[in-house]
Amino acid sequence: MRLMQFLVRFTAVWPLVTATAGAQGYPEKPVTMIAPFPAGGSVDLVARAVAQQMSEIWKQPVVVVNRPGAGGNIGAEAVARAAPDGYTLLMGTTALASSPALYSRLTYDVTRDLAPVSLVVTMTNVLVVHPSLPARSVQELLVLAKARPGTLNSASAGVGSSNHLALVLFNTMTGAGIAHIPYKGAAPAVADVMGGHVAMTFVPIAAAVPPVKAARLRPLGVTGGSRSATLPAVPTISEAGVPGYEATSWNALLAPGPTPREIVLKVNSALVESLRAPKVKEILVNSGADAAGNSPDELARFLRAEIVKWGKVVKAAGIKPE
Repeated sequence: MRLMQFLVRFTAVWPLVTATAGAQGYPEKPVTMIAPFPAGGSVDLVARAVAQQMSEIWKQPVVVVNRPGAGGNIGAEAVARAAPDGYTLLMGTTALASSPALYSRLTYDVTRDLAPVSLVVTMTNVLVVHPSLPARSVQELLVLAKARPGTLNSASAGVGSSNHLALVLFNTMTGAGIAHIPYKGAAPAVADVMGGHVAMTFVPIAAAVPPVKAARLRPLGVTGGSRSATLPAVPTISEAGVPGYEATSWNALLAPGPTPREIVLKVNSALVESLRAPKVKEILVNSGADAAGNSPDELARFLRAEIVKWGKVVKAAGIKPE
């Protein structure tokens, strides 16, 4: 009888013992950070900046792996289904907040199957058009859209991505009726706008700065509540003619849902420390991203609020996967 009681108690506490032991030596091997969009975009840039710094902190490689597709859901599902040992992480995006409302058969639960680690950055998108488009302001774009109904289109990083949601909000508030063309990431979307194949896109400033500086894209307005220090001459869309318009995007680090708290806190500590590094700050500032860094509990609350906010937008606009 006593042996049975001992075995029951031992079985109950063993996972806690092994989790604590695993956390003490973590990380003991390379860590994979999945970026759910293609290389070259803003998500990839942020992931690689913090991954390199975390590698230096841990003295273990943090390898960024791009797993694009399905509006970020392929990469997110891969992490949700990974071993909960801290060796597979997700550089999540705003798409995590829209996916629950957008996909009726989502194969993972954002709040159950992913463990919040920390908000990494917040970013302002910028509305850019091909230089050949006869619109040099938001007001001129609206006039053009209404004069040519159904002919203007806007590229995005995928259905439910931050730049898609920015377009939905823009159309809802202005009645512009600009069509949506989804891509597998911000980089190919921007490339097709630069090539003149698509009229415009709402893109994170991180991905827009180089082509804007090279005059290959024309910026009309930023989506945040205030102007960007990176593009200070560009007005907000709100002040440019759509009062009250505001849409920002973000990246957050997450782990598989059952990951032990001790490991989550170790990852959080390394990430927050990396965001304070001068070279990481420089990369983020130059790309238009604002470093964040908070606790797992704060990110959990933030994520729940974002799911409610963007879920309402998705449902009100009747957005469906394409």
